[in-house]
Amino acid sequence: MEKLDQRKSIWSWALYDWANSAFATTVMAGFFPLFFKEYWADPGNPNESTFYLGMANSIASIIIAALAPFLGAIADRGTAKKKLLFLFAFLGIIMTGGLWIVAQGHWQMAALFYVLAAMGFAGGNIFYDSLLPHIASGEKVDYTSSLGFALGYIGGGLLFLLNVIMFQKPELFGIPDGATAIKYSFLTVAVWWAVFSIPIALWVKEPKIYEPVGIGKAIGLGWKQLSDTLRDIRHLKVVGMFLFAYWLYIDGVDTIVKMAVDYGMSLGFPSDSLIKALLMVQFIAFPAALMYNWFAAKIGIKKAILIAILGYSIITFLGYFMAEEWHFYILAVLIGLFQGGIQALSRSLYTRIIPKKKSAEFFGFYNMLGKFAAVIGPALMGIITLWTGNARYGILSILSLFILGAYFLMKVNIEEGKQMADEFLSK
Repeated sequence: MEKLDQRKSIWSWALYDWANSAFATTVMAGFFPLFFKEYWADPGNPNESTFYLGMANSIASIIIAALAPFLGAIADRGTAKKKLLFLFAFLGIIMTGGLWIVAQGHWQMAALFYVLAAMGFAGGNIFYDSLLPHIASGEKVDYTSSLGFALGYIGGGLLFLLNVIMFQKPELFGIPDGATAIKYSFLTVAVWWAVFSIPIALWVKEPKIYEPVGIGKAIGLGWKQLSDTLRDIRHLKVVGMFLFAYWLYIDGVDTIVKMAVDYGMSLGFPSDSLIKALLMVQFIAFPAALMYNWFAAKIGIKKAILIAILGYSIITFLGYFMAEEWHFYILAVLIGLFQGGIQALSRSLYTRIIPKKKSAEFFGFYNMLGKFAAVIGPALMGIITLWTGNARYGILSILSLFILGAYFLMKVNIEEGKQMADEFLSK
């Protein structure tokens, strides 16, 4: 029998977000795009490096998206959620630390290491997410999901703050220059990620839904379960509708996270200002994610997500007209208010409408669509920027995805989805 809502399990699970969010902030959103554009790629051709960075993000997303449902099926049948979580985390940790060795001008090696690290980050999150319904009940799942994102923002923000100080004041740390400081920051992310992954390893128990099997048999059973789940998703029409809506709107969210610094640099804003704006996002998003959970309890989870989508639509529209540094700071505040809420509530809404015993596989599809969405967004932004020679048109193209996502989310009936999931489990 699963023991839900245990305080130690909830906090240990949430601390993994604290651990791996350092990659999302310092590497993915912060220093990698900055360093890629000015150190590894050609700093004289910013539109070309935007294209390269967009393609790197898209390639990582394509690979993990293609593997996600299959790996989820194996994890369910082989009771291997935690094993696969740490396999991907190990890949991400090693490749992130490996960025230290990449020399100036070697953008191809930097892109390769980044793609592998991003695969480790995204792959680990499939199995991290799939443990959520096994540690939190329906009454606690919104809080638990929001707690994870909130700790992720504050943890990632604290390490990023240290990394920024290292970059701006390298002499305080005995570091010769800012470029070396950024390389050291990649090492600190790897260590942070590894150390704070320990609690989930020790205190989050994976339930044995099926009898454990060997890897060979798990692969065979995984293929069969994958085909069964494709059939199940067609029958669980609410899940299918939500996944389609999520695929559209989370594309915009992920693209803004991954490409904001690159976009600001393309507009000529100094890197110091962009880094300060990123720090603002982290520390605003920490309390905002928890407050958004309270807001959702008052008005309903679907309405709260729709309001967040509206917020992101306004952010994207305003981004087209951005001309001054202070505009970037205003947008950072707005992103901080909505980012944690839309991510946490999407995850917890999904747990309500899926069969718990197949959580890893269903979260495989959830993450697959999230990653396929992230294939379209950065690539679309990169191609349109390269094609038009104007990054503003690239950012504006993302607006359509928020509009379509909101339209299809309005068609999702959560109560019907809960009933379908319960009927599935009673078969």
